[in-house]
Amino acid sequence: MTLAIARRLPPFALAFALGSAALSAQARTGTPRLVQGPMLGVVTPDSIRIWMRPAGPFPCVVEYARDAEFTATLRSEVVVATRERDYTVCIALQNLQPATRYHYRVRVAGAAHRPLPATLPCTFTTAPSPESAGRVRIAFGSCARIDADPEQPIWHRVREAAPDLFLWIGDNVYANTVLPDILREEYRRQRAVPSLQPLLRTVPQLAVWDDHDFGCNNDDRTNPIRAEALAVFGEYWANPPREADAGVGVYFRYRLGGVELFMLDDRYHRAPNADPDEPTKTMLGAEQLAWLQRALESSRAPFKLLVSGSGWTCAKGVGGDSWAAFLHERNRLFDFIRDRGIEGVVLVSGDTHVAELNAIPRAAAGGYDLYDLVSSPLAQPASDNFRDRTPELRIRAPFCASANFGLIECDATGTPTLRFTVIGVDGRAAWTPLELTVDDLRNGAESWPRTIDARERARQQAAGVLPKRRSM
Repeated sequence: MTLAIARRLPPFALAFALGSAALSAQARTGTPRLVQGPMLGVVTPDSIRIWMRPAGPFPCVVEYARDAEFTATLRSEVVVATRERDYTVCIALQNLQPATRYHYRVRVAGAAHRPLPATLPCTFTTAPSPESAGRVRIAFGSCARIDADPEQPIWHRVREAAPDLFLWIGDNVYANTVLPDILREEYRRQRAVPSLQPLLRTVPQLAVWDDHDFGCNNDDRTNPIRAEALAVFGEYWANPPREADAGVGVYFRYRLGGVELFMLDDRYHRAPNADPDEPTKTMLGAEQLAWLQRALESSRAPFKLLVSGSGWTCAKGVGGDSWAAFLHERNRLFDFIRDRGIEGVVLVSGDTHVAELNAIPRAAAGGYDLYDLVSSPLAQPASDNFRDRTPELRIRAPFCASANFGLIECDATGTPTLRFTVIGVDGRAAWTPLELTVDDLRNGAESWPRTIDARERARQQAAGVLPKRRSM
């Protein structure tokens, strides 16, 4: 309808014409609704990002309030989904109150999105103020393969643990592709898993990648679609905005209570595993490594978690798809932590299809013992391939009875303490939790003789892996 014709129509006819045009446009674009989401992203004391994917190029808005009746409703800015971003949308809510629970709902082109089933909650709680000491619970996991486990019951157990945050630490989907559209399709399939929906809508989610969601198995910087994979990653996650001093990649830092996370990109800049492990060989790349060193030096968190999709220990051996193929770079990083007196560092990883708790003893070299907290898989059969692998030191026997997730609890109300265990699909803890204080994570501290499981110590001594020594 042209403007000249519209001006000649009487008011009732103009309204009828515009209504007909709207109905015609809807018929061409489909019914306004969400096909994936909503999913909570990064949360701060005064903001949160919420991800969603509507069924077409529709305007989306989030309404939110402190009560379920929405008696004092606030609204976000309107964001229109575009084909260029695969119709994914991230909406930021600003000027929120710290440590406060909110209810929210999504409107797509004015229509209220009604989750199925309708009983699914849509709530979030903002992060506490940085200066307030308290307790936080962080769940994490890796290796969610929908082809092997389409039901994924582990998400029920994660939700029962009531974490404040969930970390996807790699192999979040198994795309195994050099086609960006197939990578997107795998994300859509995973986001639609019914058991996952309550967690996505109530617990903030952060992510880094590993090989299967970066490209193909064991892929590295030679991946022909690494730039496209990076763009797809940005479409499907609601991580913090890029820092001014960060380079290319999916890495970032994030503080929650007494924990600061250093989420690392182990693929975009990675040299091939099979290259000789010389001083110049890199997994992180010079720019990311320099960023990490600056970030560690400036951190004031009692506990600093270095999160990598690839395992930190030497268990996979020379040329293995882990830090075992990059020991020069890994050990230089560990020396930097020791030499700069950076306390409270704990390692986190996945990938192995088995849950592990290992340590890299560093007290004899003037540092402190570095623990590698490993959870895998979230959704596929666990493996027993760990039996042929020998990390620096096993603190617990590996857990391969089922899918699992890791749970890290930090209490900063007194002497800061960190507690870690793994939870299986039956909801039970896999082993006696690891408990560390800040005193265990400063130069000169040797904590592994106290934290190692007695049966695991005896097994390693019998196998000749661990020398017999006095218990601590």
